[in-house]
Amino acid sequence: MTSSQGTAGRANQKLRTRTAIVQAAAELGRTGREVTMPEVAKAALVSEATAYRYFPDLASLLQESIAGQLPDPAEALAPVAHSEDPVARVAVATEFLLRHVLARQGVVRAMIAATVVRPGEATARPGLRFGLIDHALSPLDRTLAVTDPAAMAQLKNGLAVVVSAEALFSLTDLHGLEPETAVASIVRTATTLTWAALREAAETG
Repeated sequence: MTSSQGTAGRANQKLRTRTAIVQAAAELGRTGREVTMPEVAKAALVSEATAYRYFPDLASLLQESIAGQLPDPAEALAPVAHSEDPVARVAVATEFLLRHVLARQGVVRAMIAATVVRPGEATARPGLRFGLIDHALSPLDRTLAVTDPAAMAQLKNGLAVVVSAEALFSLTDLHGLEPETAVASIVRTATTLTWAALREAAETG
């Protein structure tokens, strides 16, 4: 075997190992269970030390493992694609996000934990909620966003707090609600917030 062949062989092996680790993380993430580096390494048939040689922390691994897997906002809001009603659209967007979180909560919890500890790396978290909110409120781009951009911005800010994994986990983990009850509560809050903003805009306009 030549030196170049040996180098190529090692490079290919490293690529296979990295791919195995990423795939293992992706598969574990789809189960909804807690995702840890030891569990990922075990599923990938490598040592934990090897996994850490390829990824410095769990957050960076999860970020790569979910790349390209997030649903498109337009696809998520397909049931209300022809609706111009922001309230109905926000209801669908909110329920979609929360059920997505419940299905992958192991990954979501790990990403939240990582960004709480290192807030400077919060941009590593996927911004699914923001895309969903923007798409849900798109009918207002021609009305409220033009007549009162500050009100539009405040509505989006408010929804970003409500339509979130953090809100869901606060209700289930801290308040003790069942997931279905928590989802229904957050959907109601998000739609009420949207309706109130529209009503206020109509009264002041």
